[in-house]
Amino acid sequence: MNESTMSNPGIIITIILLLLPILLGIVIVILKVMGTIRQAKDQQQLEDADKLAEYLGNLSKEEFDKQIVKRKAALDFQLSHQELSGKMPPEDEKGLLHINQPPGLPIVAAKKKALARPHIDPKLSKLIIWYFLSATAWLLFGTTIGEYLGIKFVAPDADHISWLSFGRLRPVHTNSVFWGWASLGMLGLGYYIIPRVSNTKLANLNYGWYTLGLINFAVLIGSICLMAGINNGGGEYREYIWPVMLMFAIGIVLTLINFIQTIARRTTKEIYISNWYIVASIIFAIVITIVAYVPNWQNGLGETIIQGYYMHQGVGMWFMLFTLGIVYYILPQQLNKPIYSYSLGILAFWTQILFYTLIGTHHFVFSSIPWWLQTVAIVGSAGMVIPVIAGTTNFILTFKGAWYKISDSYTLPFFLVGILFYFTGSLQGTAEAFRSANLIWHFTDFTVAHSHLTMYGIICFFLWAGIYAILPRLTGKEAPQITVGAHFWLALIGLLFYTIPLMYGSTLKGLLWMDNKPFIEGVVLMAPYWLWRAIGGSLMWLSHLFFAYNIYQMVATRKEVDIQETAIRKLTDPVTPIQPIT
Repeated sequence: MNESTMSNPGIIITIILLLLPILLGIVIVILKVMGTIRQAKDQQQLEDADKLAEYLGNLSKEEFDKQIVKRKAALDFQLSHQELSGKMPPEDEKGLLHINQPPGLPIVAAKKKALARPHIDPKLSKLIIWYFLSATAWLLFGTTIGEYLGIKFVAPDADHISWLSFGRLRPVHTNSVFWGWASLGMLGLGYYIIPRVSNTKLANLNYGWYTLGLINFAVLIGSICLMAGINNGGGEYREYIWPVMLMFAIGIVLTLINFIQTIARRTTKEIYISNWYIVASIIFAIVITIVAYVPNWQNGLGETIIQGYYMHQGVGMWFMLFTLGIVYYILPQQLNKPIYSYSLGILAFWTQILFYTLIGTHHFVFSSIPWWLQTVAIVGSAGMVIPVIAGTTNFILTFKGAWYKISDSYTLPFFLVGILFYFTGSLQGTAEAFRSANLIWHFTDFTVAHSHLTMYGIICFFLWAGIYAILPRLTGKEAPQITVGAHFWLALIGLLFYTIPLMYGSTLKGLLWMDNKPFIEGVVLMAPYWLWRAIGGSLMWLSHLFFAYNIYQMVATRKEVDIQETAIRKLTDPVTPIQPIT
């Protein structure tokens, strides 16, 4: 990599963004350790000085010798570890105590249980649970397809079946995780949040079920069509033919009506900021779907421009806006403190609407679309610094005075990772929009890494945090902490293994293209980085299996044997077979 490349502003910004969380963590740890050591050392020295002065002023030679002998005996003393319990085995003749067995070595640190919350309508709980179950099913399906595609990069001759070809499976992967997993996961959380912050009942429960059925049916039929080679052919993320996407659109229209009617019936005076984000995201989703599928302007460069608009608005104004609304409710609730600044939230909301709606065509820099339109997209991308910094600052400062809660929670680490990727991933998009950086990175696997850094690192981690926070309230059961931890670390490490090698290799690939090297050289160059992609993707996919297991643990109704109750029943009625107690 030559010197001019390393001086590229986009590359410099991306490197800084990658290193920033690591360096910040190292600096904080070093400062904390140094401060603690310094304080302890100073305090100890002061105490030692006081004691020394007192002894020197009062001790005679005889007393000094006596104290030396006494001190030596004290230093040699060792506890038998039975000073309080004695050597007799524990007994409880009056039945007043509960005698615990000696604890074993814990595998993971104990986390706090979810606090009991106000009563939730069982019918609404059932609806939300089915949204989560459907979302989880599509996550497993979509990422299993993605896992197979990652393997194909290192074993392209794995099969020769048309339905399983890369060109057909790739849109199956993206659309099933977009419209199946992420959309249903967001809507499920939305059906919990909207009535809760409005302090009223959901306006129409049936609309929620209709939406669930329509979206599930749309993703199912759409996936079959894509594998059969039936597609829209209109660009990325809109491969579904219009009848399929129409079902999705009808579903979110019903949801918009449902949410607006619920908010209109609210018993609170003001509309909480989560409702702003969630309702706006649904409105934008409807608008961009209409714009993308109405054929009036789908010709020539018009289709290219619409594609850039649709693709980026889908990510930024549907997924990102909705999940930010989720964070504004659940993060303060998990920290048990209000959001740091309502004003920062409103600033981030309106500036995202202003700037994000302009940036779609930064994916077509140096193309034949008007130069001024490309420049507008780049300026909008730079303007996205404002909502990203405002939102990140708001979330981080909400943690102020409550950082210690992270170690006791299994939801807050998901939120924290999502916030860090929200900052770094979003600003990386800004860096990638500059013409000098775009020239190197665009149309390489760098965009694949960036999309996973944002859609996976932000959207998925926020959704997981929300589901882990809400589902125990609906079912009264929590997932095993060790499998939640396995899910978290496998997803995070897998994402880093996936994205960082792809970004590095794609930079080298872009430089080859700029040096007019043959295309096949770039393919050969990327082989080891595609291997890392497959390894990282495998870890991510494995984490989803743990997530699905955790969902099962929180949802499934299991019968357990109560030893005491069963023993009493056997004594009172020894003939009747004993069944497990729910």
